[in-house]
Amino acid sequence: MHEYELQQLRTSDLIRRADHERLVREAARARRAARHQADTDTAEHESHSRRFRRPRSARTA
Repeated sequence: MHEYELQQLRTSDLIRRADHERLVREAARARRAARHQADTDTAEHESHSRRFRRPRSARTA
């Protein structure tokens, strides 16, 4: 019976670890998505701004 209880403890520990790792992956994915969304919003805003980064000149040969 003792081995069975140890196995149950190991199983529950592995399940807890797997749940924690899943939460960490989901949080990282959410952070990346938020960062990507922020970059997209910023890029859209800047593309419509009236300031020019630098004047374009003809390319020399």
